Amino acid sequence: MKLWKSLLILLMIVANLAFAQPSFADRPKFSKNPDYIEVTKALKELSQTKDAQTQVEGLTPEEIQKRTEELTLQKYALETGINWGQCENQTGKTIAVYGKRPNSEDNEDAVYDNNLYFLANGQSTKKNWDCDGIYLANDVKVANFTSSPNGQGEELRGPVALKILDGTQLVIKTNPATAAIELNVPTVKAIAGKEANWFIPDISQAVIETRVPNAPSNQA
Repeated sequence: MKLWKSLLILLMIVANLAFAQPSFADRPKFSKNPDYIEVTKALKELSQTKDAQTQVEGLTPEEIQKRTEELTLQKYALETGINWGQCENQTGKTIAVYGKRPNSEDNEDAVYDNNLYFLANGQSTKKNWDCDGIYLANDVKVANFTSSPNGQGEELRGPVALKILDGTQLVIKTNPATAAIELNVPTVKAIAGKEANWFIPDISQAVIETRVPNAPSNQA
């Protein structure tokens, strides 16, 4: 009888370990993610600004509040493991976007960390497909661009890649009066060729418009 009791207890322990094993797995190290560090730092600075009732140079209280709200949601997205962003094209033209390759096996021998795809006007990239950002042609400019979440707006010209954080829905529009690109979120990072292993060619918007749209997409 004691032998049976001992075996039963042993089986219960083994079963408990088998079912509890996932709980021992390491949680995602989002706290070491450079995007998460930057967002957390920016939120802290904005919070200190609001608490001290001071003003960030070039930003109105309304703009500070908007950026705080946007960064709060992006911080939450990174904490909860959302690993994709979405790009929506409302420019009236075809644009170039960056995204991961559909076949993971192809990524091992790839020259760059992602691919350059082409997104037609009126379309958004497909849900769960990670749009890393957009390419800005050498004759296109972005109005009121900020180089950091708490930075002052300035004009930016291509060629350059604009990176978005995971969990972001980036909407790209064209200002009809100035022809400049406008973005709906303030937390977009400009990347030069030496800062990331992305393909950043020196080409015009006219060349991009000759490409066949091939980004995984839905109708916007």
